[in-house]
Formats: sequence, C-alpha cells, structure tokens
Amino acid sequence: MNIGAAAAASGVSAKMIRHYEAIGLLRPAVRRDNAYRDYGEADIHELRFVRRARRLGFSIDEIGELLALWRDGDRPSREVRRIAQSHLADLETRVAEMQAMAATLARLIHACHGDDRPHCPILDDLAAEPSPSVRLS
Repeated sequence: MNIGAAAAASGVSAKMIRHYEAIGLLRPAVRRDNAYRDYGEADIHELRFVRRARRLGFSIDEIGELLALWRDGDRPSREVRRIAQSHLADLETRVAEMQAMAATLARLIHACHGDDRPHCPILDDLAAEPSPSVRLS
C-alpha cells in the first residue's frame, strides 16, 4: 500500500512516517518500480506500535529501543521493563511538578482580588526573585 493508505491504516500521518524513516526510527519502506514507498502489514504494525508508544509519552530514543526489543524474539523482558520503569518515574516526576505548579497558581489566584485595583499578587510573584530552593527549568 502507498504512504497515504499506510497513514490511514496506522493512524500516523504521512509526514510523520517520512520523518520516522528519515531519522532511522523505522526501516525505509520498500520502493516500487515508480519509486513510491510500498508498505506491508508488518510496516503498519510497527507504525501502530510507534503511535501507541508516542501516546504513552515515550521519547523517540525510547521507542527506538522498544522497537528493537520488539523485533528481537530473543529479547530479555527485563530490558523492556527497565525502559518502562524509567519512563514511569519520569512521568511521575513531571506530574508532581505540574501539581506543584497548579497548587501555586491556585494559591495566587485565590489571593488576587481580580478587581479594578492595580495590585496583583500573581504579578508580584512572577516578578519576585526566585528563592535558592526553587529550580527553574
């Protein structure tokens, strides 16, 4: 099938399919005599794998590792587990950071009168020097 049909079957856009091939995440598709890409069921399966992994937030590098492990029938599952555990720890850290940001914003919004007066604790906080314990990204 051509790239448009592969995109429709996999849920991955043609642009992203080309990108994944260009960066080496996916093997280049077989080319027809007219030089068009030709995708088979195995390619569609890999594209769906990548789409699902992206939705779970895995990085391109992590997906590359997972794809290599998936293609290897003799893979040790501990490697797959290691990658997933590392990703989960990263997600949990990011969730905690976002919850802290949300709590700070909620506190600031509560402190702001939101009226015609110019004083605003939200702007005061944004303009303040960060404390040494606050890590800015």
